[in-house]
Amino acid sequence: MERRNPRPRELIGMAAGIGVLTALTLWSLPDPGPLDFATAVLGLAAAMLQLWRPVTGALAATVLAVFSPVATTAATVGALQVAWRTRFRTAVAVAVAGIAAHLLQWIRYPDPALGFEWWVVLVTVAYAALLGWGTLARSHRELVMSLRERARRAEAEQGRLVAEARAAERRGLAREMHDVLANRLSLVATHAGALEFRPDAPPEKIALAAGVVRAGVHQALEELRQVVVLLREEDAAASSGPGPTAADLDVLIEETRAAGQPVTLSGQFPGDLPPSVGRTVYRVVQEGLTNARKHAAGNGVEVTLGGSPGAELEIEIRNALAASGTTPAAPGSGLGLVGLTERVRLAGGRLDHERIDGRFHLSARLPWPT
Repeated sequence: MERRNPRPRELIGMAAGIGVLTALTLWSLPDPGPLDFATAVLGLAAAMLQLWRPVTGALAATVLAVFSPVATTAATVGALQVAWRTRFRTAVAVAVAGIAAHLLQWIRYPDPALGFEWWVVLVTVAYAALLGWGTLARSHRELVMSLRERARRAEAEQGRLVAEARAAERRGLAREMHDVLANRLSLVATHAGALEFRPDAPPEKIALAAGVVRAGVHQALEELRQVVVLLREEDAAASSGPGPTAADLDVLIEETRAAGQPVTLSGQFPGDLPPSVGRTVYRVVQEGLTNARKHAAGNGVEVTLGGSPGAELEIEIRNALAASGTTPAAPGSGLGLVGLTERVRLAGGRLDHERIDGRFHLSARLPWPT
């Protein structure tokens, strides 16, 4: 049985509704007596009790309905409350009790114009309708609650997947920086070793090696700072690390064309972009082409590069969506864009994607250092 604390407006609504209907029923009686007035008061109290204990309140009103029709309103509303808030078997039992009570009511208040047989039919049909109405309302409410719970769980699961994707992207960036840091330090160690074993080298070579060591240590310290910031999950600039950069976009696009995906490239970036920015540019274009190849194989892709130094570097990728019902060329988890969004955010930029008029649009904005 469902028990709850009713809200003030429910109390007011129940008291006003049952009070008015009970008063009208009492007024319609040809010669109401003290028993009818007492039943009216007790019926209103039973109706209010139904808000806390529907079965108890409904049965109390049902018993009162045996003695006077002024309790009929409270009894029928109680049957509806029980059907809405309790199990079906309990609601059926209360409905049967209500039918029996109103049949006994006929003894005290017969209606010769209607006849007992029609009275039985009327009472039975009324309680059956109340039972069906309340049961349907309960089923609808339970369905809505179930759908809300499923939506909440799905949202929580998606949040978990997004968090995992972001963590994986951070780990990947950290690994890249670890690799390049090791490369920098090994280069520093090599030149420092040369200085140690060749102290008689010409001064210009010693100066060159010392310059390499100084530059390598400076870069290593900067990359180590980025690793520490990234692993502490604070706002970080884009990482430096090995891998393809913007200079390798031509190769990427040619490979995509060779795979059967038409690609149109507009604009270009200078080859002296910082490696971290160039690598992020490459990953954005790569993800856009990969999505197009997976979900719209064979459709043309437009890649537009633009921007200006000191402002923003702009990347736009557009492609027509596949026809409805087309199976993707390869399954996707939907998390590639999540990881890419995190990567672009770490680089100080932003990534947007949307579907407009049958086309998919991927847009990235990155800071373009001077």
